[in-house]
Amino acid sequence: MARRIPIIQIDAFARRPFSGNPAAVVPLSGWPDDSLLQNIAMENHLSETAFFVSDSGDDADFELRWFSPTVEVELCGYATMATGHYILSRQPDRQEVRFRTRRAGVLTVARSGAGYAMTLPAWWGEHAAITDTVEALGLSPADVTATLRHSSGYALVVVENPAIVTALDPSFRALAATGEIITIVTAPGTETDIISRVFAVGAGITEDPVTGSAHSLLVTYWAKRLGRETLTAYQASKRGGFLGCRLDGGHVVLTGNCITVIEGALLLPD
Repeated sequence: MARRIPIIQIDAFARRPFSGNPAAVVPLSGWPDDSLLQNIAMENHLSETAFFVSDSGDDADFELRWFSPTVEVELCGYATMATGHYILSRQPDRQEVRFRTRRAGVLTVARSGAGYAMTLPAWWGEHAAITDTVEALGLSPADVTATLRHSSGYALVVVENPAIVTALDPSFRALAATGEIITIVTAPGTETDIISRVFAVGAGITEDPVTGSAHSLLVTYWAKRLGRETLTAYQASKRGGFLGCRLDGGHVVLTGNCITVIEGALLLPD
């Protein structure tokens, strides 16, 4: 007889169903072998599948891990917000939930109006020449204002025209050859302060619809450049997603909405 494990698909940073970024959320009673977690994420074929278990520590309520279709990742913001939405929507008296993660510290998702506020670590990039990444994106050096890299495997490419961001048609094979996990291209926005697109070839994804962790790096860059700590952002994927952003010392606080679109069960052999 098969074991039934709940699985919920939630659109994060979404103003309506089928927008934002879809995450699978899987509550567990304990950690199975990592190979099973990876196989479930591969089967889902979403950017990320989030798994969580109860945590007995004083500083966290749950332990949280994220898997792309090919690897376990260091940080995933949107799937964290989706998991917070799942828990808080079932516990109306709870105001926030704290997640212990293996490589990103303790992350918090709290109610904020009709949506949520999520606290992530702030990442400051270092200026670096990433010519191969610029070429893989199909950009010329004249298009690019700045290029930065973070030790987590994230690259940031800044251009000045938002139309360049929306028109990008990168070579995913060439991006994979750069060794970067995630490549972010950003510009000043029109309806928002900043616009971006994110390519996560190193995590087995071509274009990620809306990427919370990318804003750990985006917000520090734009807050310094614009001289203010509060920003609005739009990630210009086909699905699209809006984020409120605030730099708060060593943290980035992102706000947005979540919508549950699928509830079901995984059927796993005993």
